[in-house]
Amino acid sequence: MAAKIRINLRDWRAERRALRQKQFTTIAGLSAVGTAALVGLIWTMFNTAISNQNERNNLLKSEIAKIDKQIKEIEALEQTRARLVARMEVIETLQSKRSLVVHFFDEIVETLPEGVFLTSMTESAGTVQLVGQSESNARISAYMKQLDASPYFTDPNLIVIQTTGSGNVRLSNFTLKVKHIAPKKSDEVSADAEEET
Repeated sequence: MAAKIRINLRDWRAERRALRQKQFTTIAGLSAVGTAALVGLIWTMFNTAISNQNERNNLLKSEIAKIDKQIKEIEALEQTRARLVARMEVIETLQSKRSLVVHFFDEIVETLPEGVFLTSMTESAGTVQLVGQSESNARISAYMKQLDASPYFTDPNLIVIQTTGSGNVRLSNFTLKVKHIAPKKSDEVSADAEEET
């Protein structure tokens, strides 16, 4: 028997080319799918990071808004406190000056020597003008010395002195100015202690 010989008439190069074309298409398709998946993954990661950062930014903005509100409340409280402190200082000043009027008139009477009479008294900007009569000029001088020694008065200044009258009755009309001051706390305490004894 004779052996049969088979002859392949197909073009083997075309088959190999078709096989390579198929492999290239498969690899290109898989590469495109892989690249798309990688781009999608990176896109998702960036979107997640951006979303997380936006959430952090919104949280920071809300906390900053809360802190700004607290700062405004603190500023309002500080303004209220400053107004209250100013009122307290005014009240303390008024309380400390309340007794000064009494001491003022007490000192006017206590410093007045015998033979000196006051006819009027006016105060303006801490300066007191005293108008009166005296039996002699020496008594006016004594009065000025006593005013100067007082813790409530300082710098007595004689403005006018006129002598009137005839015979045995002669009076000296005078006008003097003296500054009215608030004594130091120690002077005021000692003056109050002397009054109590």
